[in-house]
Parts: sequence; C-alpha cells; structure tokens
Amino acid sequence: MVAAGIGLPLALRRRWPLPVFGVVLGMSAAGLFLGTAHDAFVAAAWALYTVAHTRVRVRWGLSTAVGALSAVGLFGATATGVPATRGTEPAWWGGEAVAVLLGAVLLGGAWTVGSAVRARRDYAAWSAARLARQAVTEERLRIARELHDIVAHSMGVIAVTAGVANHVLKERPEEAGAALRTIEETSRGALTETRRLLGVLRTEGAFQEAAADRVPHPGPADLPALVAPAEAAGVRVDLRVTGAGRLPEALGLSVYQIVREALANVVRHAAPTRCQVTVSGSARDVRITVVDTGPPPRPGRERAAGGGHGIIGMRERAAAFGGSFAAGPRKGGGFAVEVRLPYVTGGGVRA
Repeated sequence: MVAAGIGLPLALRRRWPLPVFGVVLGMSAAGLFLGTAHDAFVAAAWALYTVAHTRVRVRWGLSTAVGALSAVGLFGATATGVPATRGTEPAWWGGEAVAVLLGAVLLGGAWTVGSAVRARRDYAAWSAARLARQAVTEERLRIARELHDIVAHSMGVIAVTAGVANHVLKERPEEAGAALRTIEETSRGALTETRRLLGVLRTEGAFQEAAADRVPHPGPADLPALVAPAEAAGVRVDLRVTGAGRLPEALGLSVYQIVREALANVVRHAAPTRCQVTVSGSARDVRITVVDTGPPPRPGRERAAGGGHGIIGMRERAAAFGGSFAAGPRKGGGFAVEVRLPYVTGGGVRA
C-alpha cells in the first residue's frame, strides 16, 4: 500500500506537481517510520524536482517548507545524541536516522537542480524575446532609412527644381519645361521605389512568389541616374566611379543609397553649387567621398555633422558593414562625407 501511494502519484506529477509532491512526501514519511521504505525520499525528491522547474508562485513558500522539513529531520536525528553504550540506541536510531539525513540532502538537491533548470529556461525565453524585439527594431530602422532616403531625396529635388521652374517660367520657358520634366521623372522614380519597398513588407509567401520577377536593387552602375535630377536643382555634379563594378548586391545597394542621401543633402542645403562624388573600389573595400563647395551656411541653417536623419542613416549603413563614416563642414564652406565599406571579394559581406 505504501509503495503504491509513493509510486502511482508520480505518473501525474507534471499535471499536478505540488499536490503530487505532498502525497508522495507524506507516504514516504509514513513508509520510513513504519519501517517499510528506507529509500522512499528518492520518489519525493523526484516530485520536488518537478515542482521546482515547473512552478513559480510557490517557490519561496515551498523553499521554507523544505528547509523546515530538513531542519526537523536533522534535529530529530541528532537530538538524542550518540548513544553512550551499545544496545541503548532509540528504536528508530540507525537506518531511519540515515534515511532522514539522506532524504534532507536529496530534497535540497532536487529543489536546487530544479530551480536551476527553471532559471536557465526562463533566461533562454527572455533572450529569445529580446532577440525578437531587437529584430523588430532593426527592421523598423531599416524601413525608416529606406523611406527617408526615398522621400528626402525625391522631395528635395522636386522642391528645388520647382523653385527653379517658377523663377525662369516667363523669361526662359524651355528651362522651365526641362525642370518640370525632371520633377515628373523624379516623382515617378520615387513612386516606383516606394512600391518596391511596400512589396518587401508583404507576407513571406507572396514575396517569394514575386521574387523571380522582382526588379534588381540599384547599385554603383545606377549612380549616373542621380546626376540629372541634382543638376536640374542647380548642383553641378562630377561623378567618378572606379573599381566598383561587381559588388555584392547588399553592398552595392548601400553604396547607391549613401551617395543618393549625400546628394540630397547637397541639394537641400548647398544648391546652387558644385559637388564631386568619388566611388572607388579595391580588393578590400569601397570608399565613397562626396564633397561640395557650397557657401558657408546661413545662421540657423547649419548642416549638422551628426544630428540629421540623413547623416544618421548613412552612419547606420556604414556600421552595418563594419565600415567607417565621417561627415562635417569644410574650412571656407562646403561639406564633406567620407565612407569606407569593407567587403570580401567572394561575395560575403563582413557584418
């Protein structure tokens, strides 16, 4: 009967861990003092381990109970002291005393191990949740950078070009017409890129179905397309691209986006001016330099070296490849952006 009371409840320990532990512990104590089960606390320790790694709310109360039980067992085993002569031991001294001591050790060890397993599992769950939140944050930042690049560049070019068209509309209508065509082309390009970005945000299955037909991401070969809108806004651009013809797609896209944002800053803050864009690739990295010769900024219109969203976006793109970024005003006027993006010729991008 005692053996059944100890063993059978263990089958339900995962469903009702605390009640099962109470039943098994009580039956183990009964079996011990009845002399029918000297190793009964092994089953109680197993049940307590299940309680420790599955329960949370009862931990402190149960810890106190286990400690009290162990203390009572140890006190009961030692209260009478070591017998002075043989044959004078209490009736329960001997196997029962050893069983109580071992039981206290087993229960304490089971609780400790179970708590450690629970703590490890909680930490793993917390780490997974933190990584998930980090992934969501990084995705939001990526989308924000994409939207900023598209909107800031396009709207900056459109605003400046519209001002030029309005200024020359009566005296030089042909220049006004060219400016309007630039506005049309820029707005169409912005719509196309916005649709591409929204396509990325579709469900994974729908995106995979359209993956074969997707438009390739722009890269260094597409940089000349950025020159005409900038020049229509009053920026004379000198573009030089060397050694950057075959880059990994992600790296090539970042090169394109950094140059686009740097040119957008020139259009917004320095036009009319001259701007030199240099993109040079080597066996180890790609270097981007965008320098304009604009006049010193008017009070209140200074270009921040680190506070603007465009500057932040370019810095984040460089950091994603383990590269370097520097931007700031030049002596005598103008602004300079210098970026280094390392890469591996085999196509693997350094994180």
